[in-house]
Amino acid sequence: MAVTTMDPKSDYTSQPEDSLGNVGAPILSATGLEAPVSPRGKHYVCGSIAAFTNILVTFPIQKVLFRQQLHGVRAREAVTQLQRDGMRNLYRGLLPPLLQKTTTVAIMFGLYEDFSRVLLDQVPAGSGIPEVVTRSFAAALAGTAEAALTPFERVQTLLQDHRHHGRFHNTAHTFRTLLNEYGVKECYRGLVPILIRNGPSNVLFFGLRGPIKTQLPEATSRPGHLVNDFVCGGLLGAALGIMFYPLNVVKSRAQSQVGGAFRPCGEVFMTVWRERGGSVAMLFRGAHLNYHRSLLSWGIINATYELLLKVF
Repeated sequence: MAVTTMDPKSDYTSQPEDSLGNVGAPILSATGLEAPVSPRGKHYVCGSIAAFTNILVTFPIQKVLFRQQLHGVRAREAVTQLQRDGMRNLYRGLLPPLLQKTTTVAIMFGLYEDFSRVLLDQVPAGSGIPEVVTRSFAAALAGTAEAALTPFERVQTLLQDHRHHGRFHNTAHTFRTLLNEYGVKECYRGLVPILIRNGPSNVLFFGLRGPIKTQLPEATSRPGHLVNDFVCGGLLGAALGIMFYPLNVVKSRAQSQVGGAFRPCGEVFMTVWRERGGSVAMLFRGAHLNYHRSLLSWGIINATYELLLKVF
């Protein structure tokens, strides 16, 4: 069963089945690394298309979740707010996450594969450095690189926040206003929680994707592989979404501010904590919806990505 993960049967390191041996046996060889079986760019393309598909399906759910993160309201109240905003505003703010997610997921998968190939190629034979360490570092680097696209998350936050509906008209207008009135730095408000979130979440995603899939019933058909990839990606995405949920709450609060001092991540967290009465339940309000959204989103992304790898 081919698994493109940190475990470590990635696409460019795949070898004939009879040379793989047991799951726990060493799989890579220098020859395998030097001779990719397919163009490297396809990982970027497949990741981008997978993210595009996901965003179109899950954007309304994301808007409900955002309202819960920002205001600490129940799901029903968040839905009521969106109903009051009207259907014309339901997909308001779609372009930034569409641009951001298609690019970041492309970077996530593509750079992970490229960094892994380069780093593994540089590790001297017999160095004693476990491959999982090298691949974890590659995943962390890819996650850090994704943070360069923070401005898209920033603009998405402002367009989804109903308090800014009268000020920011669309994606281009929001970018133009931020740059003209506040400068480039304002576009990167909320960068710290994004950096803290991206690296570790990438390491866990790529590190656990393979082991989880090997525990699922072995697929013998393309639909079976599709289901396994959906379940594997969905479970990981949902678990990581819960784990890093407080960081997303802090990010949403920080990015909802326009102008003024840049407050430290810890200070923003303490403000939210006090406002919600020091209640963990209130801090995680919206987490159940985030769980289901992440389950669906990362299931779609992982299944679509793996399917596209076989198509291209």
